[in-house]
This record gives sequence, C-alpha cells and structure tokens, in this order.
Amino acid sequence: MLFIDVSISPAWISMETQLSSYGVLTPIPLFMLMFFMVYVFGYSRVFHNWDPKLRIEASSCFMSLAHGTPAILLSTYALISSPHQAPNDYASPNTPLQNLVLEYSLAYFLMDLFHYLLFIPSEVLYIVHHVATLYVLVTCRYMVQHGAFPILVVLIVAEMTSPCQNVWTITGFRRSDVAEAAKLYESMSPGFYTYYSVVRGIAAPLFTYKLGVFFVKGRGGGLIPPWAWISWMVAISGGIFVSWLWVLNLWIALYTERKGKQQKEK
Repeated sequence: MLFIDVSISPAWISMETQLSSYGVLTPIPLFMLMFFMVYVFGYSRVFHNWDPKLRIEASSCFMSLAHGTPAILLSTYALISSPHQAPNDYASPNTPLQNLVLEYSLAYFLMDLFHYLLFIPSEVLYIVHHVATLYVLVTCRYMVQHGAFPILVVLIVAEMTSPCQNVWTITGFRRSDVAEAAKLYESMSPGFYTYYSVVRGIAAPLFTYKLGVFFVKGRGGGLIPPWAWISWMVAISGGIFVSWLWVLNLWIALYTERKGKQQKEK
C-alpha cells in the first residue's frame, strides 16, 4: 500500500510520520525493497532469456526506469506544493515531502550502487557518480536539512533524460542479434544525443551557474554552510562535465560510423 498511492494526497505527505509511529525511522529500507523487487522482476521475467551479463545490465536499466519518471513527478510536486518557499530561495528548510523524495532517490542510488559493486566493479565512473550523488542527497537530507529545493531541481533535470537513455541502452544491448533492436537503436540515437546535449549541455549548466551565483553572493544567509554548498557545486559540476564527455564521445562515434558507411557505399 505504501507504494501504490503516490498521488497528491495528505497520506503520502505524512508517510514519514506514520512510519515513525510504528517505530520505523526512515522509509529508505522500504524503498530499497521496492527497487530490489523491480530489479528481480526485470532479471527473472522481462530479460529472463537474455545473455547473463546483458541480463544484469538490462535489469539495472529497468530499475532506473522505475526511478526516473516517478522521481520527476514527485520532485515537481514537492517543489510546487511548498507555497512558503520563494522560487529563488535555494537555502530554505526542507519540507517533509521534499525529504521523502530525497529518501526515495537515496534508496535507488544505493541499490544501483550495490549492483555495480557486486556485478560490474570495473565501471568506476558510474560508481564514482553514484557515490557523489549519494553524498549530496545524504548531506542535504540529514546533515544540512536545507537546500532540497535546488537539489530536487537538479534531480529533475538529470532524470529528464533517463527514460529515453534507458530505452536506448536496452535496445543497444541487443542490436547485434535482433534486427528490430538495431533499427530502433539507430533511429533513436541522433534524437537522443540531441535531447541529451540540450538538457545536460545547456539547461543543467545554466541552473548550476544560477545556483553558484546564489551561494557565492551569500544569499543563503548562512543556512547552508560553505563546506556543504561548495562540495555540492563540485559534485554537480563534475557530473555535468562527465555528461559532456560522454555525449561528445557518442556524437564522435555516430559521425565516424556514418562516415564509414558512406565510404563503403562509394
């Protein structure tokens, strides 16, 4: 029942209070269990006849799909349902619903981090990304208890590309042996790269710059200590930079591949 009614309702907003009355201090274990069940469902049902290695990676993408869109919807509602927070007050106290959304994403990144540590420890970049993301979420939720507003905006921007990226990745796993997957992968690639470039290359840097100006000019009134906002800015900026490199390599690979096909046709 805890995971069915995610609509705009007082029951969802007061979830932490209800859990506390039963002696549960945080819903994170419950969220982690939910994501684990999604992962297992993907592994045992959706991708049950896939190659073992691809099966594991596809199950991670499946779990990411279960996190991305709900995270956008929940984050958006958590932001617009805070009437006492000014749109540019990035140092305001976290609301209960904002904290709940932070915990929801914490649970996902913990589960996916376990996935990489257990099955694909060579993916150092993803592991570092998840550790940095968890650091921001944990410090915002439990240590600073302010600044959830901009962190959720960053989460929304980051997850905007998630559904498309996961579908593109899953089809890419089978493009070498399934003709339909290859066709979908090839048709999706230019549009996905463009969309990703706009979101991660323009929208994300613009908001990060705006957030940096807010903190540097001291508009937070000292509510978020320097060690926190500086480390947040480093983590967010680092993530954006890595995104640039990733999509740039994809564009280069696409250009090289198409140029090679043109030369073969000649």
